[in-house]
Amino acid sequence: MGLLTGRVAIVTGASKGIGRVISQVFAREGARVACAARSADLLKEAVADIERDGGQAIAVASDVSREEDARRLVAETIEQFGSLDCLINNAGDSGPTAPVQDYPLDDWHYTINSCLTSTYLCARFSVPAMIAAGRGAIVNIASMAGRRGLPYRVGYCAAKAGQIGMTAGLAVELGKHNITVNAIAPGAVAGDRIDRVIASQADVRGASVEQLRKAFVARAPLGRMTTPEDIARLAAFLCSDHARNISGQCIPVNAGEPS
Repeated sequence: MGLLTGRVAIVTGASKGIGRVISQVFAREGARVACAARSADLLKEAVADIERDGGQAIAVASDVSREEDARRLVAETIEQFGSLDCLINNAGDSGPTAPVQDYPLDDWHYTINSCLTSTYLCARFSVPAMIAAGRGAIVNIASMAGRRGLPYRVGYCAAKAGQIGMTAGLAVELGKHNITVNAIAPGAVAGDRIDRVIASQADVRGASVEQLRKAFVARAPLGRMTTPEDIARLAAFLCSDHARNISGQCIPVNAGEPS
């Protein structure tokens, strides 16, 4: 028996990176997983990987910052699997790296919508099914950038701080329905995204990529970056019965980096 045997989960941003690994871990722990992202081709690959490992998953190509897509994602999940127990809000774009005076308004709106509006919409449409079932778990993948800030990333910091605030509000609102709501705040997570962030930060600051990479790692007392698997294992725990009395929390996973 896995941690999540018998549960149905939606994972947004599931086509690559953290979301893809979360989907794989949830399936290995016994959940049936609806994998959501904008890229249909990458989603098919993600689902195929899960099925090769003996798991159950479906691909729902969608842009969950759009109301109709978020509504359809939840409806297709329930139609296919019969229920919905877990929602992992992982979708979001990191946005540009630029001084605030040069930060385009269109990019601001895009970053807020992709990270924060998508979280709101998926929760909005998922909660009725969880209330009907008498239980549920929502995990929002936030960021340390929403707690301590990151220069030249005003949109991303605002969106991630918003996710943390939404987590606190929803936990209070939904507790009476036996629904837990938590956030995970990763630090630097090894992978393509942090490579792009480091490169763009180096460009803005006039530093070398290697200098910035060392600086990112040096902040962590454990001396290493976080992995997507680290995030995925915690998300699975938070959606399991072992975490039934954990709600309203923002949990850093950052190799000991001070908040």
